[in-house]
Amino acid sequence: MAKQNHLHCSFCGRGRDEVKILIAGQEGHICESCVEHAEDIIAQELGLNREPSTNTGATQPASSLKLNVRKPAEIKSFLDQYIIGQDDAKKVITVAVYNHFKRVNQKQLQDDVEIEKSNIVMVGETGTGKTLIAKTIARLLNVPFAIVDATVFTEAGYVGEDVESMLTRLLQNCNYDVQAAERGIVYVDEIDKIARKGDNPSITRDVSGEGVQQGLLKMLEGTEVLVPPQGGRKHPDQKMIKLDTKNILFICGGAFDGIDKVIARRVNTNAIGFNVNKEMQDYQRKNLLQFITAQDLKSFGLIPELLGRLPVVTHLNPLDAETLRSILTEPKNSVIKQYVRLFDMEGIALTFDDAVYDFMVEKALEYKLGARGLRSICEGILTDAMFELPGKGETKLHITLEYAHSMFSKSNMSMLKVA
Repeated sequence: MAKQNHLHCSFCGRGRDEVKILIAGQEGHICESCVEHAEDIIAQELGLNREPSTNTGATQPASSLKLNVRKPAEIKSFLDQYIIGQDDAKKVITVAVYNHFKRVNQKQLQDDVEIEKSNIVMVGETGTGKTLIAKTIARLLNVPFAIVDATVFTEAGYVGEDVESMLTRLLQNCNYDVQAAERGIVYVDEIDKIARKGDNPSITRDVSGEGVQQGLLKMLEGTEVLVPPQGGRKHPDQKMIKLDTKNILFICGGAFDGIDKVIARRVNTNAIGFNVNKEMQDYQRKNLLQFITAQDLKSFGLIPELLGRLPVVTHLNPLDAETLRSILTEPKNSVIKQYVRLFDMEGIALTFDDAVYDFMVEKALEYKLGARGLRSICEGILTDAMFELPGKGETKLHITLEYAHSMFSKSNMSMLKVA
């Protein structure tokens, strides 16, 4: 009996008579209090939320996230500082984001009106600003945000990633705070790349197209998903985290190359007759995406079940010369301002002739590279200067039209064929 009284917890040092339970191991003992503390530490390290305990009265820890929700006009005003034009798309997205958080924070009333999610699909040519809009909203809002690429996903059981791995990135971005992740936003890029490859779904098994769309259905609508915290299939023995997607907003974007032909057949821009407005027809041909509907996306290859869970369809306008000219110089993170800052770090004041800007815009339109192509054109013009000038003691560099022509003709960009 005396031997029993000398037993103590190997962690906290309390004796047998000071604790309720003392669990024996091979070379030591541990009390019930240290077991509870160890469980809390494990949950904190793995980012797991503990379930309420009936024995100790412990509750699930509250999320550390504090929402910084802005009004739609405030969100759009912030977007305008970085993105030129695209007013229609910005209005649709800002309203959807604002309504999403109103829906999350709503108090259930007696009438039991349940507001459904307004998941969005954005359609626009490459370089028009789809991903930039998503990144800029992520910078403004204090919510977990993840950008994922739909091209890496395959149907379960095949080489690639499972669709659940997009939620892993959302969890990682909020330090595995499950409650915060359940109120986050996921931007799925290149959604058009998982379009159904054929009209008849029964001919072949489309594991990276239709199979992925079917895997997304329940996740977009709202369901409890077991998410692997370390990524998909590389760690099969990891403990899964349960995540409810009913309050996660999904924004999908894609170029949908070739969908303009589908829209043209429906809109019928080749009407003939005396009362036909030719100017209106020309305008419609230049921007057919403004007439896009869910039916056009279905014809392109998205299954109807997926489109039903993406009720909001918006488009981004193609970039004309005036818009590209503004993108080059006006936004806070414009391409020209970036290069001016790079040269300023070397103590060199970089300036341009106005004609150089027009030359860059002309080439971007010629090669159909969009806003993203402006960076490549600037790189081709300034590469030699960025290589030679550092360390030479130069304090000024002025780019003339003749210099821009000569440098661009030497670069690989000049070898591109006009599409």
